[in-house]
Amino acid sequence: MDVLERLESIERHYEDIMAQLAAPQTAADQEKMTRLLKEEGSLTPLISTFRKYRESAAEAQETRKMMESESEPEMKEMEKQELSRLQGEQERLERELKILLLPKDPNDERNVIMEIRAGTGGEEAALFAAQLFRMYARFVERRGWKLEVVNAFPTQLGGMKEVEFMVKGKGAWSVLKYESGVHRVQRVPETESAGRIHTSAASVAVLPEAKEVDVHIDEKDIRIDVMRASGNGGQCVNTTDSAVRLTHYPTGIVIYSQTEKSQIQNKEKAFALLRAKLYVLESQKAHDAQADARRSQIGSGDRSEKIRTYNFPQGRVTDHRIHLTLYKLEQIMDGDLDELLDALMTADQAEKLEAQSAGQL
Repeated sequence: MDVLERLESIERHYEDIMAQLAAPQTAADQEKMTRLLKEEGSLTPLISTFRKYRESAAEAQETRKMMESESEPEMKEMEKQELSRLQGEQERLERELKILLLPKDPNDERNVIMEIRAGTGGEEAALFAAQLFRMYARFVERRGWKLEVVNAFPTQLGGMKEVEFMVKGKGAWSVLKYESGVHRVQRVPETESAGRIHTSAASVAVLPEAKEVDVHIDEKDIRIDVMRASGNGGQCVNTTDSAVRLTHYPTGIVIYSQTEKSQIQNKEKAFALLRAKLYVLESQKAHDAQADARRSQIGSGDRSEKIRTYNFPQGRVTDHRIHLTLYKLEQIMDGDLDELLDALMTADQAEKLEAQSAGQL
C-alpha cells in the first residue's frame, strides 16, 4: 500500500468514527464515546492536512490545464506563478503528512517525573542544579502545567544536591523527554576570588509517569518505612512521622518522599516515582530485546551523555546534539525553552523521516 492509499484508508476509518459519534446509541455508551472521541482527536490533524493537500493538488492540476490552453502571455505568466505557489504548498503539506504518519511515541501524552542531581563541581554544581530546577519550574508555569515536588535535598548555600518532581500537563512527556542527559555550566563561581571560569555539571532524568495498570508491584517486594521528615518543609515537618521511604527488593530501588505533611500523600508520590522507574526498566528491557531496535541520539535518556552547555560569560546556551547555539541564556534560565525544544523536536522528526525513507522504521 502506497502513502496515498494508506491516507485514503485512514480517511475512510475517520469517516466511520464520525458516523458512529453521530449515532444516537453511541451517546448511551460512555466508554465507547470516550474511546471514539480520543481516536477522532488523534486523527483530525492528519485528515485535515490530507484534505488540504488533495485540494491543493486538484487546484494545481486545473492550473496546469489552463496554462496549456492559454495563449495570452500575460495570463500564462500569472498562471505559472500560481502553479509555483501551489507546488510549494503541496511540498509543505506533503512533509507535514509524512511527520503525522510517523509512529507515535505511546508515552507522549503522559505526565513526567524529573530528577535533577548535582554532579561534578561541589557546591557550584548544587547551585546550578537549583537553577535548572527553577528553569523547569518557570517553563511549567509558562505552559500552564502543574509541578509537584516529590523530594528535595537543599544545601546551606541555596543549592540542591538532588530534587525529584512531577510535571502534570497534556503532552508533558512529548516536550520534556529531550531534557535527559548531563547539563554543563561554565561560569565564575561566587566563591572564586581569582575570577577563573569553572565548569560544573548536573544530570537530568525524565521519566514518563506510569499508572498502576502499567506496572504491577507485588506487596511482598516492597518495604515501607515511615519516619520524621528533615529539613525545610513547613509547620509540623519535624514533629510527625510523615516521611515515607520505599525499598523495592528485586531492583534495589529506594524512594524517599517527605515534601507533604500527610504520610498518605508522601506515600502516593513515592509509589508514583517507583512505578515510573520500574516502567522505564521494563520498557528498556523490551526495547533491548528487539533485534532491530535503534537508540535515538535525541531523547535517549542517557544521563552520561553531555547534551547542553550553559556559558554565562558569553551569555550562550549550546545544545550539542543538534549543534544549536542561542545567545539568550538569561531568557532560557527564566524558562523560555520553546526555541530549544522546538529545534530538538524538529531534528528528531527529521531523523525519523530519514530512517523511514531508508526502511528502518
